[in-house]
Amino acid sequence: MERKKTLEHTSLLVLSLLKGQDLYGYQMITELERRSDHTFQMKEGTLYPVLKKLENGGHVTAYEAEVSGRTRKYYHITKKGLKQLAQETADWEEYAHGVNSVLGFITG
Repeated sequence: MERKKTLEHTSLLVLSLLKGQDLYGYQMITELERRSDHTFQMKEGTLYPVLKKLENGGHVTAYEAEVSGRTRKYYHITKKGLKQLAQETADWEEYAHGVNSVLGFITG
């Protein structure tokens, strides 16, 4: 059976990645793949529109930094982004609880 690999909660995932440290785009892609045990393989065409939306909403800020002679655009989660992450995490936990209840993983 093939596992579903869509990214319906991309902002939750991206904000979660940025909670620990500032990252540039390719780092986010590889870190998401690593943390998800290769379940999620986000493409640049998915990531950058999400980052733009988060930036426009004030949830992340972007800055450029030179590393090893290369200029990279890093993203930083803001206080507003942390609040959004907390809300999306709570929403996800409620959703997951409901699904687990239907599947019989939660009793009582």
